[in-house]
Amino acid sequence: MAWRCLRAVTGKRRGWWGAAPSGTPLFAAEQRATLVNVKLKWVKDRALDDAVSRERHLRAAHHLLDLVSSRPGHRISRSDLLAERSVQRLCGSAHSAFEFLGRCHTLFAVSRGGVSLTGAALDLRRREVDCLCATEHDLVARLRRLLMLTLPRSLPLHTIDLLRWDLGLPSDYEASIFRRYPEHFALEQPEGDERVWLRLLSWDDVLAVSELEKSADGGDTTCLPFPVSFTRGFGLRSKCMDWLREWQALPYTSPYADASHLDRRTDVSEKRNVGVFHELLHLTVAKRTERQNVSNMRKLLGMPQKFTKVFERHPGIFYLSRVLGTQTVVLREAYGGGSQLLEKHGHPLVAIREEYSTLLRAALPPRTRRRKRHGAFGKEDEGCVVGGDESELSE
Repeated sequence: MAWRCLRAVTGKRRGWWGAAPSGTPLFAAEQRATLVNVKLKWVKDRALDDAVSRERHLRAAHHLLDLVSSRPGHRISRSDLLAERSVQRLCGSAHSAFEFLGRCHTLFAVSRGGVSLTGAALDLRRREVDCLCATEHDLVARLRRLLMLTLPRSLPLHTIDLLRWDLGLPSDYEASIFRRYPEHFALEQPEGDERVWLRLLSWDDVLAVSELEKSADGGDTTCLPFPVSFTRGFGLRSKCMDWLREWQALPYTSPYADASHLDRRTDVSEKRNVGVFHELLHLTVAKRTERQNVSNMRKLLGMPQKFTKVFERHPGIFYLSRVLGTQTVVLREAYGGGSQLLEKHGHPLVAIREEYSTLLRAALPPRTRRRKRHGAFGKEDEGCVVGGDESELSE
């Protein structure tokens, strides 16, 4: 029965999961006493690594672009630019800052008087602002769903800062989003806590439907399997295949539902944990985020210790890219085996960021890029930030 349920949901997909093994057990309401100890190897996926690598330098450049474009006439003096704390953390020194701006000559025009935007950058910036305005309703809905995933229905602003780029929040999101929707959001500082928190004021049952449940299109959602694909050349031992078949056929618990009754030591509970991150990645515009961005959300999401191990245990659902000196969790199904987001998962903001990345790549010829890898900005091959933490850029 469990296998027939799995086939009914996956439809005509082919692969090793397309035929039921003999003797497949009923899942019923069964919870295993302990997690099955299955370890799957990590295999490099060049297409998904390329998707992550295309944003090399982009966050740093976009932060500077955001800063320049916010000034009158889209121009900032050298002294005012260097006085910004975020620029000091980003670049470390005035020399490094202006070397970086000079390298990004397709975006910035640097002169003795200061820094301004090129015509191409200004045009893209205007389109980006228009895009943010046009998609604001979607952004508010995704932000509400993010808060609905947490147990206290709230998150500290520091955590939201870490996710700001991935969610597509504007740099002035406190004023432009939170304060414009007082019926949904409230900023508060609990007694004895130095942090400011964003609290959700209204629960919406319409929003509390996961992307996996939506894919069922009104069908049975009790045993939903996750879309699974592997890097070419990835091989599974028969024991792992059997475990994954049975795991996929276990009961599915919505990430928005109360999961306090689940035993954290079971595969059923792990499937719920996978569902939470599956949903969280769907809330991002590019269907990916850095692993460290969610590491401090364990208690807020009701997760067990070492909860991010699910990314390694389920390489057919998530891919851990190790380029740019960090670990980025990518939702495989959103890319369909390639390096570009599938159209049904696309967001207008992603297309604009791709154009920014194209301008950046055009600024530095490939041969020069290779020669300078170990120069003043060589560490950017391992990340976008030269002298600081990216989480501080939104300050």
